[in-house]
Amino acid sequence: MSHKGQGLVEYALIVALIAIVTLVALLFLGTQISAILSVIADQI
Repeated sequence: MSHKGQGLVEYALIVALIAIVTLVALLFLGTQISAILSVIADQI
């Protein structure tokens, strides 16, 4: 395998890992943000 192809594969793996971490973070933080917005809406 060429060095260029190897670099592209490594780059794709890093991008995929970042995407997975971002999705997991949004899933957990999304529920917390929703709860905070519900409290604010109730107070208004």
